Amino acid sequence: MAAELVVFERGVPLGFSFRDLMSYHGPGSPGGVAHGFKVMERALPLLERGGPPERREIEVATAFGGPGARDAFELVTRAVTDGRYDVDAGLALPERGWTRERFVFRLRYRGATVTLGVCEGFVTEEFLTLARTERPSAEQTARLDVLKREMAERVMANPASEVYERLA
Repeated sequence: MAAELVVFERGVPLGFSFRDLMSYHGPGSPGGVAHGFKVMERALPLLERGGPPERREIEVATAFGGPGARDAFELVTRAVTDGRYDVDAGLALPERGWTRERFVFRLRYRGATVTLGVCEGFVTEEFLTLARTERPSAEQTARLDVLKREMAERVMANPASEVYERLA
């Protein structure tokens, strides 16, 4: 696991740890933050083989609308602020199954494109069911918070290449 994600801003290296991303996002969606971290850990070296990419040139599109992943990308790439972050339901891949269909991320940088999809076993049906419940009870909300933390731990405990596979 990378200790930190490194990007350049105008040639100056900037490093961001998972803890940094969690501090920026807050406690709400640690699983989404973990997914964002692992996507970038996997994709950044594929986008720029000569070293870290320039953060403000990375474009992100995803079918996953979670705030944790959004904030992870914002902190590292500033893509939300600069209008380079797009939640696009058309990127969903239903053929990958309910637990993986929306966990698809496409990153672009200087003509290179990498599309990643989550591997089996990192997103559970119970998590999705509770996350998509319109008016959850207090018990359901408490259970969802546990599942979010468990997912973050599961995602962060594995190498990025075992969490996200390259689709294109």
